[in-house]
Amino acid sequence: MADIKPKPVKKKKSKKILLFSIIGGVLLLIIIAVIASGKKDKQITVQTEKVSKRNIIQVVSGTGTINPETKVDVSAEISGEIVQLPFKEGDTVKKGDLLVKIKAETYGERINQQQAGVQYSRTQVEVAENNLKKAELELQRTEQLFKSGLVSQSDIDNARIAYQVAQSNVKSSNANVRQNLAMLRQSSQDLSKATIRSNMAGIVTSLNNELGEKVVGTQQMAGTVIMTVSDLSVMDAEIEVSETDISNVKLNDPAEVEVDAFPDRIIKGYVYEISNSAKSKGLGTQEQVINFIVKIRIIDQDVSLKPGMSCNAEIKVNSKSDVIAIPIQSVTAREEEVKTDEGMNEDVKRKSDENLKKKEKPKEVVFIVEEGTPRKVKMMQVKTGISDDKYIEVLEGLQGDVEIVKGPYKSISKELEEGTIVKVDNEVKKKTDKDE
Repeated sequence: MADIKPKPVKKKKSKKILLFSIIGGVLLLIIIAVIASGKKDKQITVQTEKVSKRNIIQVVSGTGTINPETKVDVSAEISGEIVQLPFKEGDTVKKGDLLVKIKAETYGERINQQQAGVQYSRTQVEVAENNLKKAELELQRTEQLFKSGLVSQSDIDNARIAYQVAQSNVKSSNANVRQNLAMLRQSSQDLSKATIRSNMAGIVTSLNNELGEKVVGTQQMAGTVIMTVSDLSVMDAEIEVSETDISNVKLNDPAEVEVDAFPDRIIKGYVYEISNSAKSKGLGTQEQVINFIVKIRIIDQDVSLKPGMSCNAEIKVNSKSDVIAIPIQSVTAREEEVKTDEGMNEDVKRKSDENLKKKEKPKEVVFIVEEGTPRKVKMMQVKTGISDDKYIEVLEGLQGDVEIVKGPYKSISKELEEGTIVKVDNEVKKKTDKDE
């Protein structure tokens, strides 16, 4: 029987160990490469622009409607039926033209009654005056008899009282006449209010009632608004301006108005009135908005503007020439930690910490791209001034002819820090602008 040779076990084990060693080495190299790559500075692609001097015009925008500068609401001051309404909406009226006549038969009847009352009260005055004369003569006669001892003291006292009563009756009768005359004048005035005439020349821009309708009017408050007469020769734009911008608006500031009905026309004007009271929307809700009404007088009178047309306006509130300016998006905020003195009294430090709430104080900064390889950014604190829709003035912190980062916004606002390595690629911005 032949001998059986043992298998080479050790040789196979050596091969396996070698294989695992090689795999382990490869994995170790991969891990080391990943760690090493993670330690490399992150490179961010940015767009830049050279800082230069520009002209900045700061504007405040608002939306609103076109309205005539002068308009009159014609309201009923007495109640009744409209019996005359000679004009319709769009008609031209002159000063003094009859606009509305209200049926006032009840006022005529009331005037007749009050005229009779005045006549009766005047008759009562005559009666009271005659009684006064009679009482005066009776008093004189009684005084003569009293001097002669022919009448008693009570007789003369009664004569004097009768004379005083007659005097009071005359005063009362005269007061009654004055009262009746006042009522008659009031009724006559009410009757005159039944006829309403225009107190200005203009155009009927709204008509709210028809012939034969009843209107309501009172002496205490304005009654039914029957129509509106407007002077369309001088128009204005009434716009709403945010409470954050109203402090910048001044009287006589120039403005440009765009009316939706004339999309290709810029209409010139200027601010002539700024409201002192706010106009609130959504009061007490998260959508609460507080605006102020600003009136812009239209200079261009060759445009056929109509009341109620919607419009947008830009008010030029400030302007500066040849100032250092950068894109608005280049400016961002960075938090600056506010530290307290370690040697400070504990109570004072605690109160200071409570007041500051350990928050960081924001500062305005921009990022300058420095020359060299690789290119890095330097964070610069700046002080800004006025701005338009694209550029903002730099008052402190920058000089001209430096390269500043202007995009992307995410990088400026969050990613860039002092010394960050960047790659400048302004072609990306150009392509994006072209696509937009």
